[in-house]
Amino acid sequence: MKHFDRGSLLVIVITFVLFTMALFFTGFTHDLLLEAGVFLVSLKLIIMSYKSSVSSLRVHQELEEIKSLLHEIKTNR
Repeated sequence: MKHFDRGSLLVIVITFVLFTMALFFTGFTHDLLLEAGVFLVSLKLIIMSYKSSVSSLRVHQELEEIKSLLHEIKTNR
């Protein structure tokens, strides 16, 4: 859960609550397809945000490794 900030978690909870409420208020009508589409778009954005966070962390770690190697090379001269 370290990749999600409070805002992202809040959006996840609100989206899920609103989708659940829409199921109860609209029932299983054609409007359910619209609600499911909105939910899936929100879910896709959350997944993209997570993947971006993981990728950013990996790049940051690799940059730190390169920085330490360069510092080691510089001190050995």
